[in-house]
Amino acid sequence: MALPPFPRHQQAAPARQRSAVQPVSTVRRAFATGGPAARARIGRALALRIVACSLAAPLLALALPDAAGPGPAPDHAAMPMASNASGKGTVQEHRVTVALPAQKMLREDGKPVQFNQELDDGRPVLVNFIYTTCFGICPISSQTFAQLQGKLGAEAAKVHLVSVSIDPEEDTPAVLRKYARKYGAGPGWNHYTGTVEASIAIQKAFEVYKGDKMNHDPVTLMRVAPGKPWVRIDGFATAEDLLRAYRRLQGSS
Repeated sequence: MALPPFPRHQQAAPARQRSAVQPVSTVRRAFATGGPAARARIGRALALRIVACSLAAPLLALALPDAAGPGPAPDHAAMPMASNASGKGTVQEHRVTVALPAQKMLREDGKPVQFNQELDDGRPVLVNFIYTTCFGICPISSQTFAQLQGKLGAEAAKVHLVSVSIDPEEDTPAVLRKYARKYGAGPGWNHYTGTVEASIAIQKAFEVYKGDKMNHDPVTLMRVAPGKPWVRIDGFATAEDLLRAYRRLQGSS
């Protein structure tokens, strides 16, 4: 299956010199410098590459000899892009100040809630931003949250994972429920929507608003308890990255 190429800003090299795999830094530069159309092409290319890798993995496993015997079971079917994106320099972590806005939102179960109260209920909280028709960043971010819940085990229900829609006109509570089921969201992981104005206010509070959903970046924010510092993680953090950051915050609180 032929995959659409990533957008390039430089003259293409001869076919024998080009790598079949684009490095994560190339993808990030394309997102940073490309317009909405380029970002859409990158999203479609990412989705197709993820599907291709998923289809190819079982065939490769059958083709290779198993000299060392069966290995450990795969960890929640980690996605190749999420696993490969945590190299040095691609994930940045720093503390930030966030003033939670008192915005009325709708949870995926249809219940009206006050957003700041949802996050200030005493639990540790991790926040990301998604929209359900996203092809590139959002599936990776949502898969990472699903893997994190698996790694937390029995502790998962006590850690509040929050996914805020940046396309609230499309992402109704019913649409978010379907999306949550798709990624196996367990107890403790909620999805939120609301008015466009409320979504923008929340995005601005966390300093992730880019004016258009096609321009958003992979960002996760976490806090171990109300009144404690927020940590912002920019980049395609894996579940292991998030868990390590969370444990560090637990140890310093």
